[in-house]
Amino acid sequence: MMQTTEPVAESGQPGRAAITIAFVLVCLNLRIVFGGVGPLLPYMRLDPLVAGALTAFPPLCMGLFAPLGAVAARRFGEARALLLAVAVLTVGILIRSCGITGLLAGTVIASLGVAALNVLTPVFVRRNFGGPRIGVMMGVYAMMMGGGGGIMAALAVPIYHAAGDSWPIALAGAAVPAAIALATLIPLLGTPRSPAGSSGAGQRWHWLLRHPTAWSLVCFFGIQCLVFYVVLAWLPAIYVDKGVSPATAGLYLALCILAVAGGGFFGPTLAARRDDHRRHILVCIALCITGLAGTLLAPAETGVVWSVILGLGMGAGQGIPGVLYARRTADHLGMMQLSGMVQSFGYLIAATGPVIAAALHGWSGGWAWPIGVLLGLLVFNGFAGLRGGRDHVIGADGR
Repeated sequence: MMQTTEPVAESGQPGRAAITIAFVLVCLNLRIVFGGVGPLLPYMRLDPLVAGALTAFPPLCMGLFAPLGAVAARRFGEARALLLAVAVLTVGILIRSCGITGLLAGTVIASLGVAALNVLTPVFVRRNFGGPRIGVMMGVYAMMMGGGGGIMAALAVPIYHAAGDSWPIALAGAAVPAAIALATLIPLLGTPRSPAGSSGAGQRWHWLLRHPTAWSLVCFFGIQCLVFYVVLAWLPAIYVDKGVSPATAGLYLALCILAVAGGGFFGPTLAARRDDHRRHILVCIALCITGLAGTLLAPAETGVVWSVILGLGMGAGQGIPGVLYARRTADHLGMMQLSGMVQSFGYLIAATGPVIAAALHGWSGGWAWPIGVLLGLLVFNGFAGLRGGRDHVIGADGR
């Protein structure tokens, strides 16, 4: 069921090129702030508790702070809310470079900005790139999000050494693309505020709590993100335990992240061509199951294959929800509320993943139990996510 496309631009508003450039640069910053931490951890000599907090804070904060995106959009308008969120992200990056206390506080502040951007960016896509372009632009959104984290992960250690072995300077490097994105958003401030839509207008997102479709999307997004954060944290350790060198295990993770960017582009691009998305949901879950099973059971030398398959599935699983937010709601406000609810609960679910995987590994002494639990969750997700893929609009005709 195709949704009506709202008007994109009027005379006097920023041109398509300015809007597209700003959008791409904002998307590039959605994960770049977190990409450099992992590679720098061996050089930072942090207390294990602090290191654990750094890996747990981003998904936890993104879940807790996601509703702020909708709040900011209602109060300031979408363009100003985007600018404010990127400004908060930039400040958080700079504070993060001020010692251990600043590292923790800055990570929370930066996560607040990213949480708001996670909600605002899909709505920005619907408003400015509606109709047949929405799938491609949601693909660009997911691809740039994954690619930004990968770029920062690749550059973090070289910047660290070039800066005289200074991890604060290396982490502060993420402020450069954030500041550039901030500058490109300034010309967009002249765009008018979004009019209130029909469904959900005048009420907060809590109206969605009674709709099974919203909870179906929470399950789909939350479990897909949970798998992603477990893989991001533990894939190299899994392969090291299988006898692979740390350098090769790191290469497998890098290839997996690149595949995440590829899956993030192709997943929503293909999904946007259809109104019913159950098949797309099942395919991305099947790719994740195949990749995880191969990681656990296949010889370590074939890790490249399973890492790429797994990355494609995880990337598609994080990109397709952006299309679902648009297709399952009647207007901008409903989409923003659905995006906020799904990401609030979804990221809170995801934050438990690395901790549960570590606990299961410590209890069992191997990776069979952690990966087995992930496989079970993905099978459950194949059933739980189907309603969210069915062609309908939440609240229309009582559905």
